[in-house]
Amino acid sequence: MKDRTPAAGAAPQENKMGVMPVGRLLAGMAVPMMISMLVQALYNVVDSVFVARISQDALNAVSLAFPLQNLMIALGGGTAVGINALLSRSPGEKRQDMADKAANTGIFLSLCSFVAFAVVGVLLSRPFFLAQTKNEAIVAYGTSYARICLGLSIGIFSQFCFERLLQSTGRTVLAMCTQLTGALINIVMDPILIFGLFGAPRLEVAGAAWATVLGQIVAAILAVLLNLKRNPDIHIHLREIRWNRTVAREIYRVGLPSIVMQSISSIMTFGMNKILISFTEAATAVFGAYFKLQSFIFMPVFGLNNGMVPIVSYNYGAARLDRVKKTVKLAACAATVIMALGCAVFQLAPEVLLGFFTPSEEMLAIGPTALRIISIHFLLAGFDIIAGSVCQAIGNPFYSLIISVCRQLLVLLPAAWLLAQTGRLELVWLAFLIAEFMSLVLSTIFLRRTMRAAAARIG
Repeated sequence: MKDRTPAAGAAPQENKMGVMPVGRLLAGMAVPMMISMLVQALYNVVDSVFVARISQDALNAVSLAFPLQNLMIALGGGTAVGINALLSRSPGEKRQDMADKAANTGIFLSLCSFVAFAVVGVLLSRPFFLAQTKNEAIVAYGTSYARICLGLSIGIFSQFCFERLLQSTGRTVLAMCTQLTGALINIVMDPILIFGLFGAPRLEVAGAAWATVLGQIVAAILAVLLNLKRNPDIHIHLREIRWNRTVAREIYRVGLPSIVMQSISSIMTFGMNKILISFTEAATAVFGAYFKLQSFIFMPVFGLNNGMVPIVSYNYGAARLDRVKKTVKLAACAATVIMALGCAVFQLAPEVLLGFFTPSEEMLAIGPTALRIISIHFLLAGFDIIAGSVCQAIGNPFYSLIISVCRQLLVLLPAAWLLAQTGRLELVWLAFLIAEFMSLVLSTIFLRRTMRAAAARIG
Protein backbone atom coordinates (compact mmCIF):
# COMPACT_ATOMS: atom_id res chain seq x y z
CA MET A 1 0.00 0.00 0.00
CA LYS A 2 1.45 3.31 -1.07
CA ASP A 3 2.59 6.04 1.28
CA ARG A 4 0.73 9.22 0.34
CA THR A 5 2.38 11.58 2.87
CA PRO A 6 2.35 15.18 1.57
CA ALA A 7 5.57 16.42 0.07
CA ALA A 8 8.06 17.99 2.47
CA GLY A 9 7.58 21.70 2.84
CA ALA A 10 4.04 21.69 1.50
CA ALA A 11 1.74 24.04 3.41
CA PRO A 12 -1.01 22.12 5.18
CA GLN A 13 -4.50 23.01 4.01
CA GLU A 14 -7.17 23.88 6.56
CA ASN A 15 -9.76 21.13 6.74
CA LYS A 16 -13.18 22.19 5.49
CA MET A 17 -14.71 21.13 8.81
CA GLY A 18 -12.99 24.09 10.42
CA VAL A 19 -13.77 26.83 7.91
CA MET A 20 -16.93 26.08 5.88
CA PRO A 21 -20.20 27.67 7.08
CA VAL A 22 -21.76 25.24 9.54
CA GLY A 23 -25.16 24.91 7.85
CA ARG A 24 -23.66 24.17 4.44
CA LEU A 25 -21.03 21.90 5.98
CA LEU A 26 -23.58 19.86 7.92
CA ALA A 27 -25.78 19.52 4.84
CA GLY A 28 -22.83 18.46 2.71
CA MET A 29 -21.65 15.93 5.28
CA ALA A 30 -25.04 14.62 6.36
CA VAL A 31 -27.23 14.51 3.25
CA PRO A 32 -25.15 11.86 1.44
CA MET A 33 -25.12 9.81 4.63
CA MET A 34 -28.87 10.22 5.09
CA ILE A 35 -29.48 9.04 1.53
CA SER A 36 -27.20 6.06 1.96
CA MET A 37 -28.77 5.20 5.31
CA LEU A 38 -32.22 5.34 3.71
CA VAL A 39 -31.03 2.83 1.17
CA GLN A 40 -29.50 0.87 4.03
CA ALA A 41 -32.94 0.81 5.64
CA LEU A 42 -34.35 -0.58 2.43
CA TYR A 43 -31.51 -3.12 2.50
CA ASN A 44 -32.70 -4.24 5.97
CA VAL A 45 -36.40 -4.33 5.07
CA VAL A 46 -36.15 -6.19 1.78
CA ASP A 47 -35.12 -9.46 3.44
CA SER A 48 -38.25 -9.45 5.59
CA VAL A 49 -40.57 -8.30 2.80
CA PHE A 50 -39.58 -11.19 0.54
CA VAL A 51 -39.22 -13.74 3.32
CA ALA A 52 -42.74 -12.91 4.57
CA ARG A 53 -44.07 -14.26 1.27
CA ILE A 54 -42.82 -17.71 2.25
CA SER A 55 -44.67 -17.87 5.57
CA GLN A 56 -45.17 -16.15 8.92
CA ASP A 57 -42.68 -18.66 10.38
CA ALA A 58 -40.06 -17.44 7.92
CA LEU A 59 -40.74 -13.81 8.88
CA ASN A 60 -40.51 -14.72 12.57
CA ALA A 61 -37.18 -16.47 11.97
CA VAL A 62 -35.64 -13.34 10.47
CA SER A 63 -37.20 -11.21 13.22
CA LEU A 64 -35.88 -13.45 15.99
CA ALA A 65 -32.40 -13.34 14.39
CA PHE A 66 -32.32 -9.57 14.86
CA PRO A 67 -30.63 -9.60 18.31
CA LEU A 68 -27.69 -11.59 16.91
CA GLN A 69 -27.37 -9.32 13.89
CA ASN A 70 -27.70 -6.32 16.16
CA LEU A 71 -24.76 -7.53 18.23
CA MET A 72 -22.65 -7.52 15.07
CA ILE A 73 -23.83 -4.02 14.27
CA ALA A 74 -23.10 -3.02 17.87
CA LEU A 75 -19.49 -4.17 17.78
CA GLY A 76 -18.77 -3.02 14.23
CA GLY A 77 -20.60 0.27 14.55
CA GLY A 78 -19.29 1.04 18.04
CA THR A 79 -15.71 0.41 16.98
CA ALA A 80 -16.32 2.66 13.98
CA VAL A 81 -17.65 5.42 16.28
CA GLY A 82 -14.40 5.29 18.23
CA ILE A 83 -12.33 5.35 15.04
CA ASN A 84 -14.42 8.24 13.75
CA ALA A 85 -14.02 10.37 16.88
CA LEU A 86 -10.27 9.78 17.17
CA LEU A 87 -9.57 10.15 13.46
CA SER A 88 -11.70 13.31 13.14
CA ARG A 89 -10.21 14.93 16.24
CA SER A 90 -6.57 14.22 15.36
CA PRO A 91 -6.37 16.49 12.27
CA GLY A 92 -7.98 19.28 14.30
CA GLU A 93 -5.17 18.79 16.82
CA LYS A 94 -2.61 18.60 13.95
CA ARG A 95 -1.71 14.97 14.80
CA GLN A 96 -1.43 13.07 11.52
CA ASP A 97 0.39 10.20 13.23
CA MET A 98 -2.57 9.51 15.51
CA ALA A 99 -5.00 9.67 12.57
CA ASP A 100 -2.98 7.00 10.75
CA LYS A 101 -2.75 4.82 13.86
CA ALA A 102 -6.51 5.12 14.37
CA ALA A 103 -7.11 3.88 10.82
CA ASN A 104 -4.68 0.96 10.90
CA THR A 105 -5.55 -0.21 14.39
CA GLY A 106 -9.25 0.11 13.56
CA ILE A 107 -8.82 -2.24 10.62
CA PHE A 108 -7.14 -4.81 12.87
CA LEU A 109 -9.92 -4.57 15.46
CA SER A 110 -12.57 -5.05 12.78
CA LEU A 111 -10.90 -8.23 11.52
CA CYS A 112 -10.76 -9.60 15.07
CA SER A 113 -14.48 -8.87 15.45
CA PHE A 114 -15.24 -10.89 12.33
CA VAL A 115 -13.39 -13.93 13.66
CA ALA A 116 -15.27 -13.78 16.97
CA PHE A 117 -18.70 -13.60 15.32
CA ALA A 118 -17.91 -16.30 12.79
CA VAL A 119 -17.31 -18.67 15.71
CA VAL A 120 -20.52 -17.55 17.44
CA GLY A 121 -22.52 -18.03 14.25
CA VAL A 122 -21.31 -21.58 13.67
CA LEU A 123 -21.61 -22.80 17.26
CA LEU A 124 -24.46 -20.89 18.88
CA SER A 125 -27.08 -20.08 16.25
CA ARG A 126 -29.35 -23.08 16.90
CA PRO A 127 -29.23 -22.83 20.72
CA PHE A 128 -30.08 -19.14 20.38
CA PHE A 129 -33.30 -19.86 18.48
CA LEU A 130 -34.25 -22.77 20.73
CA ALA A 131 -34.08 -20.36 23.67
CA GLN A 132 -36.86 -18.31 22.07
CA THR A 133 -39.23 -20.85 20.51
CA LYS A 134 -39.87 -24.57 20.09
CA ASN A 135 -41.39 -24.08 16.64
CA GLU A 136 -39.04 -26.25 14.57
CA ALA A 137 -39.76 -24.41 11.33
CA ILE A 138 -38.69 -21.09 12.88
CA VAL A 139 -35.62 -22.70 14.46
CA ALA A 140 -34.51 -24.30 11.17
CA TYR A 141 -35.04 -21.16 9.11
CA GLY A 142 -33.37 -18.95 11.70
CA THR A 143 -30.36 -21.19 12.24
CA SER A 144 -29.45 -21.28 8.55
CA TYR A 145 -29.99 -17.51 8.25
CA ALA A 146 -27.83 -16.64 11.27
CA ARG A 147 -25.01 -19.05 10.43
CA ILE A 148 -24.55 -17.46 7.01
CA CYS A 149 -24.85 -13.84 8.20
CA LEU A 150 -22.44 -14.30 11.10
CA GLY A 151 -20.10 -16.83 9.51
CA LEU A 152 -19.44 -14.50 6.56
CA SER A 153 -19.55 -11.26 8.55
CA ILE A 154 -16.15 -10.10 7.27
CA GLY A 155 -18.12 -7.97 4.81
CA ILE A 156 -20.14 -6.03 7.37
CA PHE A 157 -17.19 -5.45 9.73
CA SER A 158 -14.91 -4.30 6.91
CA GLN A 159 -17.68 -2.14 5.49
CA PHE A 160 -18.20 -0.41 8.85
CA CYS A 161 -14.50 0.30 9.23
CA PHE A 162 -13.53 1.48 5.75
CA GLU A 163 -16.69 3.50 5.19
CA ARG A 164 -16.08 5.29 8.49
CA LEU A 165 -12.53 6.15 7.36
CA LEU A 166 -14.08 7.91 4.38
CA GLN A 167 -16.69 9.66 6.52
CA SER A 168 -14.17 10.78 9.13
CA THR A 169 -12.12 12.62 6.53
CA GLY A 170 -15.15 14.34 5.00
CA ARG A 171 -15.63 12.00 2.01
CA THR A 172 -19.25 11.18 2.74
CA VAL A 173 -20.20 10.98 -0.93
CA LEU A 174 -17.70 8.15 -1.45
CA ALA A 175 -19.00 6.40 1.66
CA MET A 176 -22.51 6.77 0.26
CA CYS A 177 -21.43 5.13 -2.99
CA THR A 178 -20.15 2.04 -1.17
CA GLN A 179 -23.34 1.71 0.88
CA LEU A 180 -25.54 2.18 -2.16
CA THR A 181 -23.60 -0.49 -4.03
CA GLY A 182 -24.02 -3.04 -1.25
CA ALA A 183 -27.68 -2.24 -0.76
CA LEU A 184 -28.54 -2.49 -4.45
CA ILE A 185 -26.78 -5.84 -4.76
CA ASN A 186 -28.77 -7.16 -1.80
CA ILE A 187 -32.06 -5.83 -3.16
CA VAL A 188 -31.49 -7.39 -6.59
CA MET A 189 -30.22 -10.73 -5.30
CA ASP A 190 -32.86 -11.22 -2.59
CA PRO A 191 -35.74 -12.39 -4.81
CA ILE A 192 -33.38 -14.28 -7.10
CA LEU A 193 -31.90 -16.40 -4.30
CA ILE A 194 -35.01 -16.63 -2.10
CA PHE A 195 -37.36 -17.81 -4.85
CA GLY A 196 -34.87 -19.37 -7.29
CA LEU A 197 -35.33 -16.98 -10.22
CA PHE A 198 -33.33 -17.07 -13.49
CA GLY A 199 -32.05 -20.58 -12.89
CA ALA A 200 -30.71 -19.90 -9.39
CA PRO A 201 -31.49 -22.46 -6.66
CA ARG A 202 -34.50 -21.70 -4.42
CA LEU A 203 -32.85 -21.11 -1.03
CA GLU A 204 -35.77 -19.44 0.79
CA VAL A 205 -34.60 -17.84 4.08
CA ALA A 206 -30.99 -18.87 3.47
CA GLY A 207 -31.17 -17.01 0.15
CA ALA A 208 -31.89 -13.79 2.02
CA ALA A 209 -28.77 -14.34 4.10
CA TRP A 210 -26.60 -15.04 1.04
CA ALA A 211 -27.89 -11.88 -0.68
CA THR A 212 -27.08 -9.87 2.44
CA VAL A 213 -23.49 -11.05 2.84
CA LEU A 214 -22.83 -10.73 -0.90
CA GLY A 215 -23.86 -7.07 -0.81
CA GLN A 216 -21.74 -6.45 2.29
CA ILE A 217 -18.61 -8.05 0.86
CA VAL A 218 -18.80 -6.17 -2.44
CA ALA A 219 -19.40 -2.88 -0.61
CA ALA A 220 -16.43 -3.57 1.67
CA ILE A 221 -14.12 -4.26 -1.27
CA LEU A 222 -15.19 -1.00 -2.90
CA ALA A 223 -14.64 0.91 0.37
CA VAL A 224 -11.10 -0.51 0.65
CA LEU A 225 -10.26 0.56 -2.90
CA LEU A 226 -11.66 4.06 -2.42
CA ASN A 227 -9.59 4.56 0.73
CA LEU A 228 -6.43 3.44 -1.04
CA LYS A 229 -7.04 5.52 -4.16
CA ARG A 230 -9.11 8.52 -3.08
CA ASN A 231 -8.35 9.21 0.58
CA PRO A 232 -4.94 10.91 0.97
CA ASP A 233 -5.72 12.10 4.51
CA ILE A 234 -4.90 8.70 6.01
CA HIS A 235 -2.06 6.30 5.26
CA ILE A 236 -2.82 2.58 5.40
CA HIS A 237 0.11 0.14 5.60
CA LEU A 238 -0.14 -3.64 5.93
CA ARG A 239 2.64 -3.73 8.53
CA GLU A 240 0.74 -1.23 10.68
CA ILE A 241 -2.51 -3.22 10.70
CA ARG A 242 -1.86 -4.70 14.12
CA TRP A 243 -2.65 -4.37 17.80
CA ASN A 244 -1.78 -1.02 19.36
CA ARG A 245 -2.82 -0.91 23.00
CA THR A 246 -2.83 2.87 23.36
CA VAL A 247 -4.85 3.50 20.21
CA ALA A 248 -7.24 0.61 20.86
CA ARG A 249 -7.88 1.95 24.36
CA GLU A 250 -8.71 5.39 22.95
CA ILE A 251 -10.96 3.93 20.24
CA TYR A 252 -12.91 1.88 22.78
CA ARG A 253 -12.99 4.68 25.33
CA VAL A 254 -15.37 6.41 22.94
CA GLY A 255 -16.71 3.35 21.12
CA LEU A 256 -17.39 1.03 24.06
CA PRO A 257 -20.48 2.93 25.23
CA SER A 258 -21.90 2.64 21.69
CA ILE A 259 -21.16 -1.08 21.65
CA VAL A 260 -22.80 -1.60 25.02
CA MET A 261 -25.77 0.59 24.08
CA GLN A 262 -26.41 -1.33 20.90
CA SER A 263 -25.86 -4.63 22.68
CA ILE A 264 -28.41 -3.58 25.25
CA SER A 265 -30.79 -3.12 22.33
CA SER A 266 -30.24 -6.80 21.50
CA ILE A 267 -31.11 -7.76 25.07
CA MET A 268 -34.18 -5.55 24.91
CA THR A 269 -35.31 -7.11 21.62
CA PHE A 270 -34.74 -10.62 22.93
CA GLY A 271 -36.75 -9.78 26.06
CA MET A 272 -39.57 -8.14 24.12
CA ASN A 273 -39.79 -11.15 21.83
CA LYS A 274 -40.16 -13.42 24.87
CA ILE A 275 -42.88 -11.18 26.33
CA LEU A 276 -44.79 -10.85 23.05
CA ILE A 277 -44.61 -14.50 22.01
CA SER A 278 -46.39 -15.35 25.26
CA PHE A 279 -49.43 -13.58 23.78
CA THR A 280 -49.17 -14.90 20.20
CA GLU A 281 -46.51 -15.51 17.53
CA ALA A 282 -48.28 -12.86 15.44
CA ALA A 283 -47.29 -10.24 18.04
CA THR A 284 -43.63 -11.16 17.54
CA ALA A 285 -44.10 -10.86 13.77
CA VAL A 286 -45.65 -7.41 14.21
CA PHE A 287 -42.74 -6.35 16.43
CA GLY A 288 -40.29 -7.61 13.81
CA ALA A 289 -42.13 -5.71 11.08
CA TYR A 290 -42.11 -2.57 13.25
CA PHE A 291 -38.35 -2.80 13.71
CA LYS A 292 -37.83 -2.99 9.97
CA LEU A 293 -40.25 -0.13 9.28
CA GLN A 294 -38.89 2.20 11.93
CA SER A 295 -35.46 1.97 10.32
CA PHE A 296 -36.79 4.18 7.51
CA ILE A 297 -37.28 6.89 10.13
CA PHE A 298 -34.26 6.28 12.34
CA MET A 299 -31.69 5.58 9.62
CA PRO A 300 -31.82 9.11 8.13
CA VAL A 301 -31.36 10.48 11.65
CA PHE A 302 -28.38 8.17 12.13
CA GLY A 303 -27.05 9.45 8.79
CA LEU A 304 -27.46 13.02 10.05
CA ASN A 305 -25.73 11.89 13.23
CA ASN A 306 -22.81 10.40 11.29
CA GLY A 307 -22.42 13.65 9.39
CA MET A 308 -22.51 15.67 12.61
CA VAL A 309 -19.97 13.71 14.69
CA PRO A 310 -16.83 14.48 12.60
CA ILE A 311 -17.75 18.20 12.57
CA VAL A 312 -18.24 18.27 16.34
CA SER A 313 -15.07 16.25 17.01
CA TYR A 314 -12.91 18.32 14.67
CA ASN A 315 -14.05 21.69 15.98
CA TYR A 316 -13.83 20.55 19.58
CA GLY A 317 -10.24 19.45 18.91
CA ALA A 318 -9.60 22.83 17.27
CA ALA A 319 -11.14 24.69 20.28
CA ARG A 320 -13.98 26.22 18.23
CA LEU A 321 -16.90 25.78 20.59
CA ASP A 322 -19.14 28.21 18.73
CA ARG A 323 -19.10 25.91 15.70
CA VAL A 324 -19.75 22.90 17.92
CA LYS A 325 -22.84 24.54 19.44
CA LYS A 326 -24.23 25.64 16.10
CA THR A 327 -23.76 22.17 14.62
CA VAL A 328 -25.55 20.56 17.55
CA LYS A 329 -28.52 22.93 17.34
CA LEU A 330 -28.97 22.43 13.60
CA ALA A 331 -28.67 18.65 13.90
CA ALA A 332 -31.15 18.45 16.79
CA CYS A 333 -33.73 20.53 14.90
CA ALA A 334 -33.35 18.49 11.72
CA ALA A 335 -33.61 15.19 13.64
CA THR A 336 -36.78 16.29 15.39
CA VAL A 337 -38.43 17.29 12.09
CA ILE A 338 -37.55 13.92 10.51
CA MET A 339 -38.96 12.04 13.48
CA ALA A 340 -42.17 14.09 13.48
CA LEU A 341 -42.74 13.26 9.82
CA GLY A 342 -42.14 9.59 10.55
CA CYS A 343 -44.62 9.64 13.41
CA ALA A 344 -47.25 11.17 11.11
CA VAL A 345 -46.81 8.37 8.56
CA PHE A 346 -47.15 5.66 11.24
CA GLN A 347 -50.26 7.35 12.63
CA LEU A 348 -52.00 7.82 9.29
CA ALA A 349 -51.15 4.64 7.35
CA PRO A 350 -50.21 1.70 9.62
CA GLU A 351 -52.21 -0.79 7.53
CA VAL A 352 -50.32 0.25 4.40
CA LEU A 353 -46.99 -0.18 6.18
CA LEU A 354 -47.88 -3.65 7.44
CA GLY A 355 -49.09 -4.60 3.98
CA PHE A 356 -45.48 -4.84 2.79
CA PHE A 357 -45.02 -7.94 4.96
CA THR A 358 -47.86 -10.08 3.59
CA PRO A 359 -49.54 -9.98 7.01
CA SER A 360 -51.84 -12.65 8.37
CA GLU A 361 -55.32 -11.65 9.55
CA GLU A 362 -54.07 -11.77 13.14
CA MET A 363 -51.18 -9.43 12.33
CA LEU A 364 -53.62 -6.98 10.72
CA ALA A 365 -55.85 -7.16 13.79
CA ILE A 366 -53.14 -6.17 16.28
CA GLY A 367 -50.56 -4.39 14.09
CA PRO A 368 -52.11 -0.95 13.40
CA THR A 369 -52.67 -0.28 17.10
CA ALA A 370 -49.11 -1.33 17.86
CA LEU A 371 -47.58 0.97 15.23
CA ARG A 372 -49.67 3.96 16.30
CA ILE A 373 -48.80 3.61 19.97
CA ILE A 374 -45.09 2.89 19.53
CA SER A 375 -44.50 5.69 17.01
CA ILE A 376 -45.48 8.42 19.49
CA HIS A 377 -42.03 8.10 21.01
CA PHE A 378 -40.47 9.19 17.70
CA LEU A 379 -41.28 12.78 18.68
CA LEU A 380 -38.75 12.59 21.52
CA ALA A 381 -36.16 10.22 20.05
CA GLY A 382 -34.55 12.60 17.53
CA PHE A 383 -33.18 14.94 20.17
CA ASP A 384 -32.10 12.01 22.34
CA ILE A 385 -30.02 10.48 19.51
CA ILE A 386 -28.22 13.73 18.74
CA ALA A 387 -27.60 14.55 22.42
CA GLY A 388 -26.09 11.13 23.09
CA SER A 389 -23.73 11.36 20.14
CA VAL A 390 -22.54 14.84 21.14
CA CYS A 391 -21.62 13.46 24.56
CA GLN A 392 -19.67 10.67 22.87
CA ALA A 393 -17.94 12.94 20.36
CA ILE A 394 -16.49 15.40 22.88
CA GLY A 395 -15.49 13.19 25.76
CA ASN A 396 -18.44 11.99 27.85
CA PRO A 397 -19.34 8.66 26.22
CA PHE A 398 -20.59 7.09 29.44
CA TYR A 399 -23.48 9.55 29.60
CA SER A 400 -24.91 7.83 26.54
CA LEU A 401 -24.33 4.46 28.15
CA ILE A 402 -26.21 5.48 31.28
CA ILE A 403 -29.14 6.73 29.21
CA SER A 404 -29.30 3.53 27.17
CA VAL A 405 -29.10 1.22 30.19
CA CYS A 406 -31.82 3.15 31.99
CA ARG A 407 -34.05 3.38 28.92
CA GLN A 408 -33.95 -0.20 27.69
CA LEU A 409 -33.10 -2.34 30.70
CA LEU A 410 -34.31 -0.39 33.72
CA VAL A 411 -37.45 1.11 32.19
CA LEU A 412 -38.63 -0.38 28.89
CA LEU A 413 -38.38 -4.11 29.63
CA PRO A 414 -39.73 -3.90 33.20
CA ALA A 415 -42.55 -1.63 32.05
CA ALA A 416 -43.42 -4.00 29.20
CA TRP A 417 -43.41 -6.99 31.56
CA LEU A 418 -45.61 -5.21 34.11
CA LEU A 419 -48.05 -4.07 31.43
CA ALA A 420 -48.13 -7.61 30.02
CA GLN A 421 -49.46 -8.82 33.39
CA THR A 422 -52.72 -7.01 32.59
CA GLY A 423 -53.30 -9.51 29.79
CA ARG A 424 -53.83 -6.64 27.32
CA LEU A 425 -51.32 -6.68 24.47
CA GLU A 426 -52.08 -3.11 23.40
CA LEU A 427 -50.82 -1.78 26.76
CA VAL A 428 -47.42 -3.43 26.31
CA TRP A 429 -46.60 -1.04 23.45
CA LEU A 430 -46.86 1.94 25.85
CA ALA A 431 -43.54 0.87 27.37
CA PHE A 432 -41.71 2.53 24.45
CA LEU A 433 -43.20 5.95 25.22
CA ILE A 434 -42.52 5.63 28.96
CA ALA A 435 -38.87 4.73 28.30
CA GLU A 436 -38.33 7.51 25.75
CA PHE A 437 -39.66 10.18 28.13
CA MET A 438 -37.14 9.09 30.76
CA SER A 439 -34.43 9.19 28.08
CA LEU A 440 -35.38 12.77 27.18
CA VAL A 441 -34.95 13.94 30.75
CA LEU A 442 -31.52 12.34 31.13
CA SER A 443 -30.36 13.45 27.65
CA THR A 444 -31.18 17.07 28.42
CA ILE A 445 -29.31 16.99 31.73
CA PHE A 446 -26.23 15.24 30.33
CA LEU A 447 -25.99 17.40 27.21
CA ARG A 448 -25.98 20.57 29.30
CA ARG A 449 -23.26 19.15 31.55
CA THR A 450 -21.16 18.09 28.55
CA MET A 451 -21.34 21.49 26.86
CA ARG A 452 -20.47 23.29 30.08
CA ALA A 453 -17.49 21.01 30.65
CA ALA A 454 -16.36 21.54 27.06
CA ALA A 455 -16.54 25.32 27.49
CA ALA A 456 -14.50 25.08 30.67
CA ARG A 457 -11.80 22.93 29.03
CA ILE A 458 -11.51 25.17 25.99
CA GLY A 459 -11.54 28.29 28.14
